[in-house]
Amino acid sequence: MSREKVYNFSAGPSMMPESVLQKAGAEIMDYKGSGMSVMEMSHRSSIFADIFSETKAKLRRALKVPDSHEILFLQGGATLQFAAIPMNLMGKPGCADYAVTGNFSTLAAKEAAKYGRVNIACDSSDKGHSYIPKELSLSEDASYFYYCANNTIYGTEWKHIPDVGDRTLVCDMSSNIISKPVDVAKYGLIYAGAQKNMAPAGLTVIIIDKALAGRELPICPSVMSYATLIEKDSMLNTPPCWCIYMLVLMLDWLESIGGVEEMEKLKSYRAKLLYDQLDESRLFIPHAQPDSRSDMNVTFRTGSDELDARFIKGASERGLLNLKGHRLTGGMRASLYNAMPVEGVEALIDYMKEFEVRHNV
Repeated sequence: MSREKVYNFSAGPSMMPESVLQKAGAEIMDYKGSGMSVMEMSHRSSIFADIFSETKAKLRRALKVPDSHEILFLQGGATLQFAAIPMNLMGKPGCADYAVTGNFSTLAAKEAAKYGRVNIACDSSDKGHSYIPKELSLSEDASYFYYCANNTIYGTEWKHIPDVGDRTLVCDMSSNIISKPVDVAKYGLIYAGAQKNMAPAGLTVIIIDKALAGRELPICPSVMSYATLIEKDSMLNTPPCWCIYMLVLMLDWLESIGGVEEMEKLKSYRAKLLYDQLDESRLFIPHAQPDSRSDMNVTFRTGSDELDARFIKGASERGLLNLKGHRLTGGMRASLYNAMPVEGVEALIDYMKEFEVRHNV
């Protein structure tokens, strides 16, 4: 089966643009005449230093990151930040507000509770995390407010920046970063695992207000100290060099199609196509409530486990890959990250229509 006929709807690691993969492939043996692959370069070399600084500059430009904020390229995945954030930011009196709207914010809140008091500002588990709560119950002494912008497993997304007064905003943007413009200045810290929209798995991007650095708890390891990592410019230890290189290729591709402003139009269009089909369908049932639907992860089911399995099998045979829903939700999940072409969504919709007719719905 040729690559042109395959559409990868995986929730992550996700598909990447073919032009980016071709560029990486062309340079994998010899980067710009150096005689070396980026995968075998020293992170201290002048060649990689140029890649590193170029990547940081292009990400800063893409998201309009202000000078008040530093960009870090780290290992450990987004999960490491579940502990790093409270160890660096909770401080005294040792309290933080958490919005629990899905699996990963649930895990983040549980991890943070090891280092201080966690106030659950809202919790959507009462309706299977199918919505984003509108009301927040905030703690008066919280050092920061934490939320996950997009919930990959349940298919919900915050459509607004939470109003939390003068509290420091901390956000996990792993699954929707660089899919739309962000007012970075409103956030104390943004972090994202790269494997959805930015690069292969292995890189975590941190965007942090430098004024927040230096508040870590005494137990905070040096490798998780934001102050230390800023001082060392992400190179306290060896960073994920290949992933940083892949990120700069992705940023070049993003810029070539018009940047995050154009990507926002594209991702909204793709999602609307699929949600319109779901709303018209007599078979498929969307999981998320309409005002909370994610543009990145569209979750749905038929109501029958047998039909769901049949749909997923048939989709795979057509080159519509990785549509099986997460084990916590079942059903189907179509992840429409930045690299997903409109043609992939159209192919999925055509198959959904045929599946309905075939099953006499």
